[in-house]
Amino acid sequence: MIRRAGWGISVLALGIAGALGGAGLASLAGAQSQPESLLPPGFDDPAPAPTPRQSPTPSTTPAPRPVPGASAPLPAGQPGAAPYVPPAAVDPASLPPLPGISRDELARLPSLEKLEAMSTDELDKLLGLKPKTDMPPGARRALTRVGVLAADEGGLPPVSLANQPEALVRAVLAGTRGPMVSRWGHILMRRALASRLAAPLGMDPMEFAALRVAVLNGMGEYAIARAVVQDVDTANWSPGLTDAALTAYLASGDITGACPAVRLQGSAREDAEWQMWQAICNAYAGETALAAAQLDRALGRGIAPRIDVLLARRFAGAAGRGQRAVEIEWKDVEELNPWRFGLATALGEPVPEGLMDGALKARGGAYYARVGALLPMLPALQRAPYAGRAGREGILSASAMVDLYSEVYADPAAAGDPQTHAATLRDAYIAADPAARIAAMERLWAAGAQLGGGDGYGARVLTAYAAARIPAREAHAGVAGDLIAAMLAAGLDANAARWSGVVKEGSLGWALIAVAAPGAGTAGQDAVQSFISDDDSDDARKSAFLVAGLAGLGRLSASNAAALSGDLGVDLSRQTRWSRTIDRAAEVGNPALVVLLAGLGMQGTSWEQMTPLHLYHITAALTRVGLEAEARMIAAEAVARG
Repeated sequence: MIRRAGWGISVLALGIAGALGGAGLASLAGAQSQPESLLPPGFDDPAPAPTPRQSPTPSTTPAPRPVPGASAPLPAGQPGAAPYVPPAAVDPASLPPLPGISRDELARLPSLEKLEAMSTDELDKLLGLKPKTDMPPGARRALTRVGVLAADEGGLPPVSLANQPEALVRAVLAGTRGPMVSRWGHILMRRALASRLAAPLGMDPMEFAALRVAVLNGMGEYAIARAVVQDVDTANWSPGLTDAALTAYLASGDITGACPAVRLQGSAREDAEWQMWQAICNAYAGETALAAAQLDRALGRGIAPRIDVLLARRFAGAAGRGQRAVEIEWKDVEELNPWRFGLATALGEPVPEGLMDGALKARGGAYYARVGALLPMLPALQRAPYAGRAGREGILSASAMVDLYSEVYADPAAAGDPQTHAATLRDAYIAADPAARIAAMERLWAAGAQLGGGDGYGARVLTAYAAARIPAREAHAGVAGDLIAAMLAAGLDANAARWSGVVKEGSLGWALIAVAAPGAGTAGQDAVQSFISDDDSDDARKSAFLVAGLAGLGRLSASNAAALSGDLGVDLSRQTRWSRTIDRAAEVGNPALVVLLAGLGMQGTSWEQMTPLHLYHITAALTRVGLEAEARMIAAEAVARG
């Protein structure tokens, strides 16, 4: 096999020599363009007929050779024949000068050792042969609209932000960096960020895409973030989009998915993670020897901790032959990071339990729970403990959680809490007596901390469809509030509305139906006051959210809303810069901007960080732009979790 380094030296020498050898290369190209038969000689062509020989005579003289580019002389003795005149000699001074090269330029040329050590990508870059794109012209995609969810698939209008101030959109997206307190707010924000949207006028489409992907990463939606970056040709990626894309690829376990961008950008970055990623991508491009040399060099120079390089070496070694066995040593590793977790999980290398527990308890530990709930290479038994968080945050749907625990139940080797919860969930669905099904759900609700921690809302999501199968009867009125809260966690508002004739006015079940039922009328002040009287939540937070939600949805008169909010010490008429902006966006009917502003106002990890004022403006704005269903679910969730 001819090494690319040798070709690189030859091409470099040709470049220094200038135009010399051009005719030879043209002849070579002409020879290579002629088809060559693969059949044995003489198999397909008949032998040429013998040519009769002429006896030479003393008077015979050889004819002059024709000169290329000159007209052939007419045969002697033919009328009009002219005497042959040879072409004039070419003056060397009239030829263009050969390209020159200075001593400084010669000094900057790499040595033969450096050329031998260069990869094909480095040689291509040195010689100016590196491609600027990996897509053929006919397959390249425009940047006018970026996203994966079209308007007819549930996405938001594509030009919603096109005429909005770029500074406003940039500030909103840059200011949204964490998860949402609301599960339904998270779902709505994900829908907006994944929509096929045009960038605001004056904003670089790559900056707009990078900001959106960064927000998705902050929400734990790494798979959606990866899908959005894949809608952009890698040749167009900006440094910001590249950084956000690598985070998404690593968190989703798709290490080699980033290789087209990594190889195309080459030495655009010099940090340790980028160098290890380059070596991995070289290995999967067939350059296993080069990859091994790069990782050996990284290990010897200590550009990254030993465990990081060993994981990269193990991953690169899976690409082809000639790789050494790599033993992963966790003994001296004191902390986990995304690189270690991502590569170890992709390799099937178990992370020590103590190291994982420490990472989950440390600042930023929610990252590993969100990632661990979705990685398909992890068995269901390992993903189940993280499913509760992913469910309550909106990353996992109720159906996905049920599917996950079904896998746990079907695993004969399953044991511990996940297996117990799976068996209990099965009873919640198939027990013959509704009372037995309710009892099973109550056990799951009580174990909410084991199902993902927090306020246990993940258990409500898990039991949503089981709760919807309970008949709406007076005998179950005592648990109606919990059942309705579980149904609304999955958006089953029609099922919840069937309990309107069973729940007592002023109860939790009544309050949830009052804000969540489609087409519900205006709530009376007395009924709301009854709920407030029985509210035992901290600082009457549920009552404040109920009043704010009803007022935002237009289900409470202005006078009643002012009186009730005043009794609770809440001023719904107060204005802030954020409230004026979202009200204005709703006034002009811009759903995409309203959703982004709602997401900005719902950031946090607990409903204690949410205010009734924010809930009021969010539900009112969403209702005005045609997103009333989402507004109803957010209001109901606030009452249930407040």
